Amino acid sequence: MAKRSLQASLVGVQRAKRAFSSKGWTQENLAGEVNLKTRQPIWRLFTGQPVDRQVFMDVCHILDLDWRDIANNPPENFPDPDELSESTLSALDESDIDELVTAVRSQHRETIQQRCGILQLLDIHHPVNLDDIYVDVNILKELASQQWGELTTLNNLALTEFARVGLGAVERSQIPGMEAVETYAKLRVLGKPGVGKTTFLQHLAVQCDCGEFAAEQVPIFLALREFAEAAKRQDDFSLFNYIQQTFPTSGLADPSTLETLLQAGRVLLLMDGMDEVSSADITLVVNEIRRFADKYHRNRFVVSCRTTAHKFCLRGFTDVEIAPFTRTQIQTFAQKWFRALSPAGTRSGSAPAAQFMQTLDLPENWPFRQLVATPLFLHLACWMFQGDKKFPSKRTAFYKKGLNLLLGKWDETKGVARDDIYRGFLLPQKMRLLSQLAADTFEQGQYFFEQRTIERYIEDYLQELSGLALAPESLQLESEAILKAIEAQHGLLIERVRGIFSFSYLAFQEYLTARKIVATHNLRSQEQALDGLVSHITDPHWHEVFLLTVTMLRSADSLVQLMKQKIDGLVATDPYLQDFLQWVNQTSQAIPQESQLATIRGFYLTLIQPLTMAVDFTLPAPLDQDIVLDAALENLLQALALDHSQDAAYVNTCRQAFNSVLAMVQDAGFDQALRQLQAQLPSPQQTQARRQAWWQENYTAWVAQLKAAIAHYRNIHHPWQFTPEQEQTLKHYYSANQLLVDCLNSNCEVTAAIREEIESTLFLSQRELVDREWE
Repeated sequence: MAKRSLQASLVGVQRAKRAFSSKGWTQENLAGEVNLKTRQPIWRLFTGQPVDRQVFMDVCHILDLDWRDIANNPPENFPDPDELSESTLSALDESDIDELVTAVRSQHRETIQQRCGILQLLDIHHPVNLDDIYVDVNILKELASQQWGELTTLNNLALTEFARVGLGAVERSQIPGMEAVETYAKLRVLGKPGVGKTTFLQHLAVQCDCGEFAAEQVPIFLALREFAEAAKRQDDFSLFNYIQQTFPTSGLADPSTLETLLQAGRVLLLMDGMDEVSSADITLVVNEIRRFADKYHRNRFVVSCRTTAHKFCLRGFTDVEIAPFTRTQIQTFAQKWFRALSPAGTRSGSAPAAQFMQTLDLPENWPFRQLVATPLFLHLACWMFQGDKKFPSKRTAFYKKGLNLLLGKWDETKGVARDDIYRGFLLPQKMRLLSQLAADTFEQGQYFFEQRTIERYIEDYLQELSGLALAPESLQLESEAILKAIEAQHGLLIERVRGIFSFSYLAFQEYLTARKIVATHNLRSQEQALDGLVSHITDPHWHEVFLLTVTMLRSADSLVQLMKQKIDGLVATDPYLQDFLQWVNQTSQAIPQESQLATIRGFYLTLIQPLTMAVDFTLPAPLDQDIVLDAALENLLQALALDHSQDAAYVNTCRQAFNSVLAMVQDAGFDQALRQLQAQLPSPQQTQARRQAWWQENYTAWVAQLKAAIAHYRNIHHPWQFTPEQEQTLKHYYSANQLLVDCLNSNCEVTAAIREEIESTLFLSQRELVDREWE
């Protein structure tokens, strides 16, 4: 095997020095050109001492010298790269190269399977085969942070089209991940923490090794953090040398073999975790990647990096981003996860996976659907679901674990030590800073905010933390560094478009806002915080914050009582609305008490047009027969109001609706009145002209008679006439009561007496509330 070091002859030293002088460089300049961290190897070369062979050859190449003319006793039969591409490769036909690839892949296969074919999942104490869990990813071809957008436009969009889940769901074109690698020979794959960047590169390596992808190439998988650490120890930032040293049992350890493969374009080089390289080494690593990719440009290169740490330009590389999982991908992952990780002895993971998806699709679990678009959180959700076949009753437990992952544990699991940008911030201090930012921006209705806005919050927090008056310039520089660290290390804040940020998930902004409300230091401060929260009770964007806050409080008595007082106050000063609530209560009391009375009041409140809402009042209770009848009557009236069709089919539908209602009517007088009204409908056998004439002459009066009969016999559908303002107030009143009930049903800590008092007084007028106090 060729010598691993070379040294210049006396004549070679003189020639090298003359060539160096003609460049007008310092030794530091020359060291930088060949990607050396120090100038020591340059000094050793110029003094005739042994130098690493690859460094010796690179320096000669930069100085436009033939390394054989410089070296003392150069080894025989060791061509330099240029000669290899022109002579050795020309002497090898394509079949020879193919045989070499086959031989190296065979020797290299066990290494690839060990490094890439096995995963160690978080909180799973045994390895998992990659193929058993992997789901094909999609790629976003456009990076959000490289697009332009207006802050006002984004915040308005967040309130309309984005709804809850959509802060990260801006539509961008996607292609399959494998297609992106096939399309671009030099690719940098970006993504948020836990989105599956490393797993994607490992999958590429395994697929290549099995001949399913890039069958003509040899896969090489490198962790750039490990490369940087080894290169720093050896003072040798050479990818070529590192590959030789890292894979000693494969053909890659032979420099001539490796050089032949590289010059022939037969290597798939997968470099993982550019963001995990320390700031002290990143420039040298990036320069080496650039140099190596330029020198061996015929090969295929893929680099992975967090989205927020891609500021270093890789010349010739195309940047793409891994897309969040679609519902189909989530379903596929769940099926594979439960199949691979179900307890021993179970037949299949299909049943628990189906149950997982059904539970995930429930309306109350939309916060989980937002997060599980990221594989890391999807794995966490599957793991938490596996035991009890349900998600945590308190979503705060899931969010807390997710935040702990992003703020440190994920890096600890991977053995990554990030740069200490936080000036020694502990986890509680990071949480406090993020909670302050989340709460203040959420209070102002800001889901997107400019970079300088975030930096001001960080500056204020630094001033408070240090207790010192720091210089403005120092504060700004420090806040910029901390923002970059939060963005790059944790992925909690991400740049949506240039200069405009948001929390990576709305759920985290809501959770941190709730945490800020709960984490007050004294009773007075907490009372003020709860008062501030209750002031948003009619704003639907705050509903999740209410639900999170009520479950985080040690005792939620004060909050639910404040909510009840605020809700009752919404209608307290309007006499007409007070009369309406009294009618609702009187009508409800006529129903046999199989259901909770508050549930019945809620039902009758929603029957009044135009207050009918597509929501359910969720105090646990069975439906009484009378409620079912009144709901059927309301549906009949709505159908008559919406469809004025005069054809035979519609007339027949009306008759059938009457028959359904009559089957539930027990009052003889009401039964007779309905049958008389049904008999007045035109026959389906009549001509179109006769039906049209009846509709024009009788329809309005006939509907009025029907409403009068319903009002008389059922005491519902009285002609309440609300102003637009009263309609809006009643809608707020109903939705706020629904929120209060949701809070009571959220597994929060409320004493039994207060719970019973609130549930029994829902939807009562002020007069009825006062009367109850006197009882």
